[in-house]
Amino acid sequence: MESSWLIRGGIDRERMVDMDRRLVPVRRISFAVLAAALLASGPWIGWWTLAPLAVAGVLFTLADRLIPSMRRPEYAVFGAWAASELIIAASVAVSGSSGLAMLCWLAIPIVTLVARFSDRGILAGSLIAVALLLGVAFGVDSGAVTSNPTLVIAPLALVLVVAIFSLALMRSDAEHRSRAVLDPLTSMLNRTALEGRARELAEQSAITGEPVGMLVADLDDFKAINDTHGHGMGDAVLRNVAYVVRKQLRAFDLAYRIGGEEFLVLLPGAREAECLTVAEQIRSAVEAESTEGVRVTLSCGVNASRAGEAFDFAAVFAACDAALYAAKREGRNRVCAGPGAAVLVATG
Repeated sequence: MESSWLIRGGIDRERMVDMDRRLVPVRRISFAVLAAALLASGPWIGWWTLAPLAVAGVLFTLADRLIPSMRRPEYAVFGAWAASELIIAASVAVSGSSGLAMLCWLAIPIVTLVARFSDRGILAGSLIAVALLLGVAFGVDSGAVTSNPTLVIAPLALVLVVAIFSLALMRSDAEHRSRAVLDPLTSMLNRTALEGRARELAEQSAITGEPVGMLVADLDDFKAINDTHGHGMGDAVLRNVAYVVRKQLRAFDLAYRIGGEEFLVLLPGAREAECLTVAEQIRSAVEAESTEGVRVTLSCGVNASRAGEAFDFAAVFAACDAALYAAKREGRNRVCAGPGAAVLVATG
C-alpha cells in the first residue's frame, strides 16, 4: 500500500475515506447552521456572506464525487478542507472589522481535519488556520487588534484547543477501530472491514458505473507447514505472505484476511484482465519469497463486476471462489478467472 505525505498507508486511507463519508450529513447540517448565523448577522455584515458558503458547498460536492475514483483521495479531501478555511477567512476579511468576531469559525473545520488525517496533515492544517487567522485579523484592522489583542488571542486559543482535544479523542477512536477491523496476526483488514467496504463500493459503482475487481487467494498445502515446522513458523509465513501481497497493490486496493490462510483483495476500477495481471504478480512474488527457508505457493481465483453495473459482492465472490477451486484442481500455484475458470498461469 503506497503512502503519501498526508496518509501513512492503505489502512489510514481507508479510515479517512470512511470518515469522510460519515461526515457528509454532518457537514450539511453544519452548513445549515452557518447559513442561519449569517442570515441573522445580515443587518450588520451584509447578506452577501452567504455566497462564499455556497461556494464551499459546491467544492465539497465536487470532492465527494472525485474521491471514489482517485488514486490518492486524501489530496482532494485536504484541498476541500483548506478551501473551507480560505472561504471562512475571506468572508471575515471582506466584512471588515465588524466581522472579526467570526474568526472563531476557523476552529470548526479543525474537528474534521483531525478526524481524517495523521499528525502531519493535522499540523499542516492547523498552521494554515493560524496563518489565516493572523493574516485576516491584522490585514483587516491592525489598529483594533493592537489595541485589543483579545480579538486574536481568543480565536487563536480556540483553534489550538479544539485541535488538541480532537486529536486525543480521534487517536483513541482510531486505536479502538483498528482493533475491531484489523487481523492481529497479519495486520490485514478483516471480515468486519470487508463488509463495510463492499457496501461502499456497491454504492459508488451504482453511481459511477466503474467495475470492481476481486481476487481470492489461498496458500497451497499450508497444513503441511504447520505439521512439519510448527504453528509458530506457520504464523511467520502468514505474516510474510501478507506483507508480500500488500507490496503488489495500488494505493487504493485493499487486502483482507478472510480465513486461516485465505486472502481477498478488492481492486476498484479494475476489469478482469487487470485482476489477472495483479493476481499473477502476487502469485509470482509469493512463490519467489521464503520465510526462514520455508517456501510457499498460492492459488488464486479472480473476477470483476461489469462496467455500468452495480458491484454485487456475493456474485463476484462466488465466481472468484469457483475459480479458486478450479486452480486447486488444476494443480495449485496458478491463477484462474471466473466464471469460466480459464487457467491463466500454470506452474506446477
